[in-house]
Amino acid sequence: MSERDDDWFPAKRFGYGWGLPRRWQGWVVLLVYVGTLIGCAARFPPSDAPLAFGICVAVATALLITVCALKGEAPSWRGKR
Repeated sequence: MSERDDDWFPAKRFGYGWGLPRRWQGWVVLLVYVGTLIGCAARFPPSDAPLAFGICVAVATALLITVCALKGEAPSWRGKR
């Protein structure tokens, strides 16, 4: 895969998906995601509101995947050779 300098998230070296961010913007996105998960757990405790918690986590994860797809390298399966 071609590596661009403006990619926030590089493709993983092994497997499918993205690795840790390579630019500061990616780190901000990742920290916002973690903060959102903490906020979801505080607002909708999983033991009290499991459905609301699950929906909150699913929406946050879908947004993270969207940002990774838009601002990261194209993911493809990479295995050991």
